[in-house]
Amino acid sequence: MGSQSARTLSLNEQAEQPQKRPEPKPSAGLWLSGIAFTVVIAAIGYVLSKVPGFDRVGPLACAIVIAVMYRQFLGYPEKIRAGIQFSSKRFLRFAIILYGLKLNIDIVLHQGLGLLARDVGVIAFAILFTVWLGKLLKAESSLVMLLGVGTGVCGAAAIAAVSPIIKAKDEDTAIGVGIIALVGTVFSITYTILRPFLPLSAIDYGIWSGISLHEIAHVALAGAPAGPDGLAIALLAKLGRVLLLVPLCFILMYWVKRKSAGKAGDTKIEFPWFLIGFILMSLFGSYVLGKSIPVSKAAMDGIANATTFILTTAMVGLGLNVSLRDLRTKAARPLIAMLITSVILSIAAYFIA
Repeated sequence: MGSQSARTLSLNEQAEQPQKRPEPKPSAGLWLSGIAFTVVIAAIGYVLSKVPGFDRVGPLACAIVIAVMYRQFLGYPEKIRAGIQFSSKRFLRFAIILYGLKLNIDIVLHQGLGLLARDVGVIAFAILFTVWLGKLLKAESSLVMLLGVGTGVCGAAAIAAVSPIIKAKDEDTAIGVGIIALVGTVFSITYTILRPFLPLSAIDYGIWSGISLHEIAHVALAGAPAGPDGLAIALLAKLGRVLLLVPLCFILMYWVKRKSAGKAGDTKIEFPWFLIGFILMSLFGSYVLGKSIPVSKAAMDGIANATTFILTTAMVGLGLNVSLRDLRTKAARPLIAMLITSVILSIAAYFIA
């Protein structure tokens, strides 16, 4: 009798508690508004990057800064969150797939195998040394890993590809991309200033730039003073590092799975299907475009610009997740670790170029 009364009382209490209703799905209009919002800010960042001075930083960093400032002063636009998240996740993966067109696998495999061996050493050093420094400095481990990968491989594209594998926060991804853009720009400008004073041939200078700088854009900026031959070898060395992004992602998948084995919680790692698209686009660009299908330089430049704009749009969505208060507390130590790594990497690469 007592147990029946207790059961009845329990049922009454449950009935009195408010039932949680599932959140309504956003309307198509709000969803499209969120996407349009990121596109507009990306366009503003793109225009700003054409202004002298800002052109050294690039559209990605400009758009992220605008998004961060918007968040701090006007808050996160919650009503259109679904569209913003679509941009930050789906556009990001789509941009990585299109990024594969920049990688000419045929040229790397036939002309850059010697450079590829040096690229492997550069990537291994950049990641391992940055992570080691990050532990010494007690820095945010996820952000340190992203910066190590961005420094070693290919900047923002590498950070975007690795982020979902190591389950990094959107905020860390945006901060990492912003830091890479800023530091890489400073280093590339420094290279161009040092070029006339260095006892390096155009080819050696190009190799040095290609195996040590962060983004393809940074390599192009620094390699230009070396002339067409120096720039070509610089880009070839850089493309080798881009090629190594694919095996690196699978190595990181294995590492994350091993690290999380035996721990409570969700240890499932989503397979990065966009990497398959990246490989297919690389093969398509290497062996079909320009051969079976003739394509003009203007068309390829248009595709490259579209890829950059899509990636910039995704960065806006990520930038809106950044809190300046958290940035002050969590970005300083990873930045120091990355700066030390970048300086040592530049010095070491100088002697192996």
